[in-house]
Amino acid sequence: MTTKFHKGIIKLDNVAKTSEVLQESIKKYILGTFRKRGAIIGISGGIDSSVTLALAVNALGSDKVLGIMLPEKDSSPESARLAADLAEKFGVKTLYEDITGALEGFGCYKRRDEAVAKVFPQYDPQTYKMKIGIRQSGLNTGLPPIFYVTIISPSGIEESKMLPSIECSQIIAASNFKQRSRMSMLYYHAERLNYSVIGTPNKHEYEQGFFVKHGDSGADLMPLAQLYKSQVYELAYHLGIPQEIIDRTPTSDTYSAEQTQEEFFFQLPFYEMDHLWYAYEHKMPAEDVAAEMGMALEMVKNIFNNFLRRQQTTEYLRMAPIHI
Repeated sequence: MTTKFHKGIIKLDNVAKTSEVLQESIKKYILGTFRKRGAIIGISGGIDSSVTLALAVNALGSDKVLGIMLPEKDSSPESARLAADLAEKFGVKTLYEDITGALEGFGCYKRRDEAVAKVFPQYDPQTYKMKIGIRQSGLNTGLPPIFYVTIISPSGIEESKMLPSIECSQIIAASNFKQRSRMSMLYYHAERLNYSVIGTPNKHEYEQGFFVKHGDSGADLMPLAQLYKSQVYELAYHLGIPQEIIDRTPTSDTYSAEQTQEEFFFQLPFYEMDHLWYAYEHKMPAEDVAAEMGMALEMVKNIFNNFLRRQQTTEYLRMAPIHI
C-alpha cells in the first residue's frame, strides 16, 4: 500500500528501539570489526555531536569514550562551554585542542580574508566580522544557489554582496582547512589510544554534501548518517541531552559572524527540510506535499530540483577513491 504524505511521516516509530540498534551497531563495529578499544568524538556543543557522544557512552561505557573540543579563533565560546557541560553529564573525559595555530600555519585566515577584501576593499579582519551564505529567496527561482558574502563593521553596519565564483571558491577552500585540521587531530588521538573516530554528520549533511571531504567526513563510523534532523532531536530527548543544547539553533560556527546552518547552506528550517527531503527521496507527488505543507506547488518543485542538483554536484564527495 502506498503511503500518503503527511506531517509527521518521518517520526520514529520507536525511539528507544532506534537508540538500542544504533548503540549495538557502535559496539559491534568498534570492538568487533575494527578491534579498537574505544571511541573518539569531536564535540562542539551541537545537537549531532551530543547525540553521537551519548550513543557511544551507552554502547561502550563512559571510560571508553573521549570527547575532543577543537575550537579556533572564530569559534563561539558557547560551543566549548556546552561541550564541557555535555561531557560532564555523561561522565566523559575531554581534551581541549585549539587549532588556531595550525590554521594560521596553513594560511587559512589570510587566504580567506584576501578573497573577502577583493569584494569589500574596506574589510579589515581585525575589526570586521564576516560570513558567507545562500539566501532562502533563491529557492523561488529554480536556479543554482548563489553565495553572498556579508561583512559587519565595528559599528554593526552589515553589507552584503554576491560572491564572484573565484572568490567564493577561495573562501570555501580556505575555510575547509578547519574541518581537515580537526580530522587530523581526532585521528592523532585515535591512533595514540587505539580508538576509532565516530563521525557526527546527519542525513542532510551527508546526502546534500554539507561536509568537507577528508574533513568532517573523515571517520570510521557515522551513526547519524541515515537520520533526519528531527529524528536526531527525538533521540536527544530520549538520551537526556541537556536542554540548552537541544534549544540551541544549529550553527555552522565557521565564520567570525554568527550564522545558522539554514543561512549558510540549507535555506530551509530543518522541520520543513526533513519532510520535503523525505517526499523527494520517496518520489511522492509534489501536489500532495504542497497541499500538506501549505506551500506553493512551484516552490516545492523548485526545492525538489535543488535537492537533485545538490546530490548530483556533491556525489564525488561521497565517493571512495577510484582504483584504476
